Amino acid sequence: MARSFFLLYSLSRRRVSDSLRSLFFIPTALALTTSLFILFYISSTSNIFNTPPHHQSRHHFLQNPKWVSPKIQNLLTPIESQSQSSLGLQSPFESQNSKDHGEGRIAKNGNIFHDQVIFMEDYAKMNKSFKIFVYPHDKNDPFANILLPVDFEPVGNYASESFFKKALNNSHFITKDPSKADLFYLPFSIARLRHDARVGYEGIQDFIKDYIFNVSQKYPYWNRTDGADHFYVSCHSIGRIAVNKAEVVKLNAIQVVCSSSYFVSAYVPHKDVSLPQIWPRAKDDPANIRSSNRNKLVFFAGAINSPVRQKLVDTWKNNANISVHAGRLNTPYEKALQDSKFCLHVKGFEVNTARIGDALYHGCVPVIIANHYDLPFADILNWKSFSIIVATLDIPFLQRIITSINDEEYGKLQHNVVEVRKHFRWHVVPVDYDAFYMVMYELWLRRSSIRIPLV
Repeated sequence: MARSFFLLYSLSRRRVSDSLRSLFFIPTALALTTSLFILFYISSTSNIFNTPPHHQSRHHFLQNPKWVSPKIQNLLTPIESQSQSSLGLQSPFESQNSKDHGEGRIAKNGNIFHDQVIFMEDYAKMNKSFKIFVYPHDKNDPFANILLPVDFEPVGNYASESFFKKALNNSHFITKDPSKADLFYLPFSIARLRHDARVGYEGIQDFIKDYIFNVSQKYPYWNRTDGADHFYVSCHSIGRIAVNKAEVVKLNAIQVVCSSSYFVSAYVPHKDVSLPQIWPRAKDDPANIRSSNRNKLVFFAGAINSPVRQKLVDTWKNNANISVHAGRLNTPYEKALQDSKFCLHVKGFEVNTARIGDALYHGCVPVIIANHYDLPFADILNWKSFSIIVATLDIPFLQRIITSINDEEYGKLQHNVVEVRKHFRWHVVPVDYDAFYMVMYELWLRRSSIRIPLV
C-alpha cells in the first residue's frame, strides 16, 4: 500500500508543477489508498459473518466437530477443499491430525452424561439442600396473571416458561424463609406480559425495570449482590430485549431462556441457563419410538424465516434422501417424525425451536444446524452421544455427513435418544430427572453469586 502511495505521489510531482495542485493531489491519493486498504481488510476478514467467534468455550465442538471419519474427508474434491480454505473457513471435512479421527462422530463412551457419577452425587445434594425464595404476590395483585402460576395446563410454543413456574410451585425447593434461600426467583412472565393489553410489546421493558426497582426498595435481598443471586425464566424470543432498561438484570441475574445464543450480548454463557423449548406432551409415549425401521432418512418442515432455512431448502428441495418442506405439511407432522431416522433442527428467527424436543419425543435423532446455540443442559448432557451437530456452512455436505454414519453408530445414537427423552419432558408436578429438575440442577451449579457493579 505504501509503495503505491509513493508512486502516485512521485508521478504527481512530475506532471504538476503548480504547488497548489500538488497539495490538492496528496489528500486525494491518501483517500484512494485508504479506501483500497479498507476494502482489502474487509475482504480478508469477512469470514467472521460465517464462522463462529474465535474464543474457546465448552461448546467449541458445535462449530468444530470432530466426528467425521477419514473416509468422508476423502469424499471432498480438491476444488471443494480449496474453496473452503481460500475463504479461511473451517469445515468438519477438513483434515485434522490423525489422532483426532477414529470414532469421533459419536461420544466414545456412549454415555449421555459428561460424568454420570458426579451428576448423580451432585443431584442428590441439590435435592436435599437447594432452596428458592419466590417473591410473594397474591391473587389480588393487579398483575397476578403475570406473576402467579397459571391455573391451567400450560399450552403453546412457549409452554416451558409456564411449566417451570407451576412445577416450582409444586416442588419441595421453595422456602418462605429468605435467609435459607440459595437463589431468588423473579416470577414475572415475559410471554404473558407480551399478550397483556395493559403492557404489550412496547411496555415490557418498563414493566421489568419498575418491577426490579420495587423489589430493590421493598426487600434487601436484591441489593446485597445487585441481583447476582436472582433469576428469571423466559422462553419467548422477546425475552432477548425485555431487560434492556434493567441492564443490571442482564449483567448479574441468571437468565433462564430458550433464546440461548452465545453470539449475542443478551446471553452470557456459564452465567445464564439454556431452557429447552418443549411443547406439552401426551402422557403416553408414541408407538414404536425404539424402532430403527424408519423409511425416511432426513426430515424437516417449517417456515422459511431465516437465511439458514432458505439455504437448506434451496440445496435439498429435490433430494430423495433429505426431505425438506417449506411451511406446513399436508400429512401429519408427528408421523413424519416417527418415520424418519434423522430430524433437522434448523435456526429460524432464533437459534432455538421446539424441533429438538419434537425429535427426541418421537425417537428421531436430532441433527442440529444452528451456530452459536448454547444447547440445553450442556453442562450435564453429552450432546454428541444422541445428536449430530452440523455447522451452517456445511449444509451442502449434509447428505455425505448423514450417510457416513453406519448402522451400528446410528443404533447407538437412537438408543441414547430414547434414554435422554425423560430429561426433555415437563410435568405440572415434577418428576425426578425431568426438564424441571434438569433446570434446577443448572441453577444449583450457579448458586454462587458473582457481582458486576454498574458504573
